[in-house]
Amino acid sequence: MGYDRSQTIHALQGGPISAEPRINDRIRVPEVRLVGPNGEQVGIVPIAKALELARESDLDLVEVAPTARPPVAKLMDFGKFKYESAMKAREARRNQAHTIIKEIKLRPKIDPHDYETKKGHVVRFLKAGDKVKVTIMFRGREQSRPELGYRLLQRLAEDVTELGYVESNPKQDGRNMIMVIGPHKKKAEAKAEARAERDEAKAERDADWAQQQSEQVPE
Repeated sequence: MGYDRSQTIHALQGGPISAEPRINDRIRVPEVRLVGPNGEQVGIVPIAKALELARESDLDLVEVAPTARPPVAKLMDFGKFKYESAMKAREARRNQAHTIIKEIKLRPKIDPHDYETKKGHVVRFLKAGDKVKVTIMFRGREQSRPELGYRLLQRLAEDVTELGYVESNPKQDGRNMIMVIGPHKKKAEAKAEARAERDEAKAERDADWAQQQSEQVPE
C-alpha cells in the first residue's frame, strides 16, 4: 500500500509534530518511513531497525505522522525539541498584542486649539496601533443639527488618513454621534517600530557619551 504524501511532507521537512506523539518503544507498528535528524529520507525500515538506529545515534525515534501508511517517524533529540518548542510558544505569546479601543469625545462646536489637542491624541493612539472611538456629544439645540457632528468627524478622518481608516462610519446614538477609526498598522508592528526607535535613540546617546569621554581624555 502507498503512503499518504500530504501527511508526511511536513515531517520530511522537519515540520511540526503532534502535541503528544508516540516515541521509541511506544511506537507499535511493524515498519515506519524513517526520516533522519536533518530531514533526510532514509526509507521504509522495520521498527526494530529504526529503534536500533535511534540508539546508535543517541536520539529518540518520534512518530510524526501516525496516520500515514506506513507511519512516518523521525530521529531527533525529543527533549531538546520540546524545550525549543516551548520557548518559541512563549516568545509568540510575549509578542502577541491585542488592539485596544481608545475613546475621544468632542463637542460639535469645538474651538481650533481643542480640536488640535484632540487630534493629537488620535494620532498618538493610531501610531500605537490602537483603534479610536470618536464620540460627538450634542447638547440642547445642537441635537437638531447633526450635520455639524458629521462634518467634524469627516474632517478628523481626513486629517489622520495616513495613519488610520474609517472602520465604522458615523452613526447617531441617542444624543451622540459615533465613528470608529482603525489603525493602518497592526499593534505588534507599532510596538516593534517603537522599540526600534527607542533602541536607535539609545545607541545615539551612547555614541554621544563615548564621543564626549574621548574628547575629555588628556593628550
